[in-house]
Amino acid sequence: MTLARVLEPEVMDTPEDAHDYDTMDHTAVNRVFAADFLATFGGSGVVLDVGTGTAQIPIEVCRRNPDLTIVAIDLADHMLALARRNIDRAGLTERIRAEKADGKAFAYPPGAFRAVMSNSIIHHIPDPSLCFAEMHRVCAVGGVLFVRDLVRPPDEQTLARLVETYTAGCNDHQRRLFSDSLRAALTLDEVHNLVGRLGYTPDTVTMTSDRHWTWAAIRAE
Repeated sequence: MTLARVLEPEVMDTPEDAHDYDTMDHTAVNRVFAADFLATFGGSGVVLDVGTGTAQIPIEVCRRNPDLTIVAIDLADHMLALARRNIDRAGLTERIRAEKADGKAFAYPPGAFRAVMSNSIIHHIPDPSLCFAEMHRVCAVGGVLFVRDLVRPPDEQTLARLVETYTAGCNDHQRRLFSDSLRAALTLDEVHNLVGRLGYTPDTVTMTSDRHWTWAAIRAE
């Protein structure tokens, strides 16, 4: 029987949260995300990154594709402060704009973005259907929706193994953040159900690692 979902704070907005998230080694995961996103969306234009954290993924994407600009949003002020610092250090202030916005209710008009991407924000949202609906709404028809997040483990043993495997060398706070995120994540069936409500088929959601699902879809009419 799958573990029950246990919510974690929707907004990681303490200096410790932001610092420890930014200093965890996400390099390999971010590179894979960027490569997979760009393999799905090979175009140009303005992309929305939902739940950007400290903007590590937009920076990686922009380094790989010079034809994109990115609006990177988050609701956490401390995360955004580090995001702006990282963007400046990367020399990408002309191409990445960090903004404070709520992933459950964007101010952007329908179809405003050629693509919408998101990594590891869904598990923070108490009602993820709101975030899925908003990402669908602001993506242009024919544009790409590319969302990746953690999968909730089926049992305590699997959760403990994942924490041990992927937080080796991390401090106790970083290990707890990852463990809490796994408990707050969705199952694959739950994601299938959520995208199905928006008219997308289950095969647009797949397991793409031992701990991640990915939703990759073209925005239909």
